[in-house]
Order: sequence, then structure tokens, then C-alpha cells
Amino acid sequence: MSDLIFRITPNIVLGSYTVTRLGHHALEYGNRFMIIVDPVLNEMKIQDKIVQTLADRNVENFIFNELSEGANSKAAQRALALAKQGHVHGIIAVGGAKAINLGRIVAALYNEVHDFYNFVDGAMPTTNPIPCICVPTTFRTPFVFSNEVPLTDSRNHQLKLLKVQNNLTKLVLIDPNLMLTLTENQKATISIDVLNIAIEAYLSQKANFFSDMFVEKSVELLSYALDGSPSLDITTPEEILLAQAGAMACIASASSSLGLSSMLSLTINSRYRINKSLISSILIAYAVEDAAKFKSARLEKIAHLMRIVPEDVTGDQATKALIDNLRQRIAKYNLPARLKDLQLTVEQLSLAVEDVGQVDIINRLPRSMSTDDIFEFVKLAY
Repeated sequence: MSDLIFRITPNIVLGSYTVTRLGHHALEYGNRFMIIVDPVLNEMKIQDKIVQTLADRNVENFIFNELSEGANSKAAQRALALAKQGHVHGIIAVGGAKAINLGRIVAALYNEVHDFYNFVDGAMPTTNPIPCICVPTTFRTPFVFSNEVPLTDSRNHQLKLLKVQNNLTKLVLIDPNLMLTLTENQKATISIDVLNIAIEAYLSQKANFFSDMFVEKSVELLSYALDGSPSLDITTPEEILLAQAGAMACIASASSSLGLSSMLSLTINSRYRINKSLISSILIAYAVEDAAKFKSARLEKIAHLMRIVPEDVTGDQATKALIDNLRQRIAKYNLPARLKDLQLTVEQLSLAVEDVGQVDIINRLPRSMSTDDIFEFVKLAY
């Protein structure tokens, strides 16, 4: 088990209607911000709420919402140039993963003078970042607590993990009310993705007692949200349970690591712009099946935490029940069960596998894997 290295940043504010206090929190870091926001949030009036809470506290701001192609290097370079021209004091990133990732990159590189693509190609920032405040509108933001940010390189559509400063994100403000706009299908796929993130953190070679603690509580809360509480004493609304479970899974992942399903989901998303959560929901059962050969005790614990099996059911029986349960959930939500259902060819997927090989992830997986091993895994899920 890896050593624990714990830094008490960023601050986390989680609760209903906390977004109304965003302007108050922002004033701790400055009074001029660029807001990077997913354009769909304008239709849902969430953008208006963000702007209003800043205006009420006389915090100057302007909007960047050019995210139609996701968090790629072209959009990041454009946003960075506008932030510098606006002489902002900080960045507020509002939305799903693409808005959050883009905001963190702009904050990380704001004071840099070297060419932007030096950092895309692996250079580490040497200057201090400007403050970044993240306001997620989904309950799955796996990189927000880490010192890495995924970015699609617009030159070749490959995934890059940019290294950023440890003190980059100052505040993560999680308001479950912002997540009420998710459709049932979105909620289902993101829930499975959160479960995947939690399981990957639990099985990783970098897992430690701290990440284990957060994974176990995350899985417990997630099961309450998805399957109901085992007692009438727990009356917490579903959206709050999901927000809590997602935050805990992402904290665990930052302390431990993401795994193969998440990395493949990211590389396939970068290459072909297919929803990451959808890919992850396909791969999770195959990943658990693979891990059952050498991590059965941990998977048995997950099965018990999710109340899939009684306490007296152990070993292979518990692990098999977990795998069956995951596949039943995918069928229940009418989600695709195989990668071929996404209209991808094996040849296309082979490029995504090669991209995973270029990312510093191999040593974090539950077992040693070469790109050939990863390709065999992908073929199994195809």
C-alpha cells in the first residue's frame, strides 16, 4: 500500500443553494474573473444564477463558452489569450468535465510566457497559477482534486494529461441543485461512471487507507441513491447523496489513481468524441471481471457495501454477484453493453489503446499491463 501524502486543498463547499454564495467566496481571491461555462447551462438559466451572485457582490466578470468541441488545446489556447487580455484575477469554471478541465488549464498557465504547446507536450508550469474556483454541475469530476488535467491535443486528437500546480484549485463548490437538470439517462451513466472511479481507486496499486476510506463511504452512499436506503432513518434526497458519493469517489481517485476503464474512456473520447461516461459504463463489468482474478477480497467488500449479497456470501460468489449486478444495471438503464454498439471499429479502438500507452498510467493499474494486454481487454469488451 502506498504512503499517504495529504494536502488540505482545495476547500470544498457542498450543500443545497451554496451557489448563491459564490460571489462571497470569489471575493477572497479577487474581483475580476473569467467564467468558463458550458453553453448548455445558459438554456437552463444556471449561467444567469452564476452571473447574478457575482453582480450582487460587485465582482466583475465575462463569459467564455466556446466549448462546442470539448476541452481541446485550440479552445484552451483561445481561452488563455482572452483571460490574459482581460487581466483577470482568477477563473471560475462551471459545468461538466470539459468546462472544469479548461478552466483549470487557463488558471495553471496564466502567468507562463512559453509557447502553449510546450505544456501540451509535457512541460511543467514554473510560475504560480491564478486562483481557480470549480462549480461542477455533474457529480463526476475525477481530476478536480488532482495535479493533472486531461486535454485533447487538437493537432492529432490524442489525449494528453497536463501536469499542473498542486495549489491550483482554491475552491470546489458543489451545489446538488445544479444537478437536478440531468436527465435520467445522464444520471444513470454518470452514476455507473462514479462507481467505476471508486472501484478503480480501490483496486489501484496506489490505494492507501485514506483513499480506501473515501471509496467505501462513496460506494455506500451511491447504493443508497440508486437502490434506496436500508432504513427510514436516512432521508437525504437522492441528488445530495449522489453529490456526496461523487465528491468522495473523486477525492479517493486523486489520492489513489484512476484505472484502465477511465483512461480508455478518455482516449476514445478524445479521438472520436463519444461520451466518456457511456464508454465507462460498458467497460466497468469487464474491468471487474479481469480484476476478480487477483483482487477478489476487495471486490467482495464492494459487493457487501452495495448490499448486493448478504454478509455470509463471500469469495467468488460475491464477486460474481457484483459483476452480474453491474450488467443488470446496464440492461435496466438500456445502455450499450459492448463497444461495437458505439459504431466503432476495432481498428479505431487500436489507436485509442496506443494513446493509453503514451499516458503515465501503467504503473497505477491493479496489475502490470502492456499495450498488447490492453488491446486484448478492448477486444473482449468489443
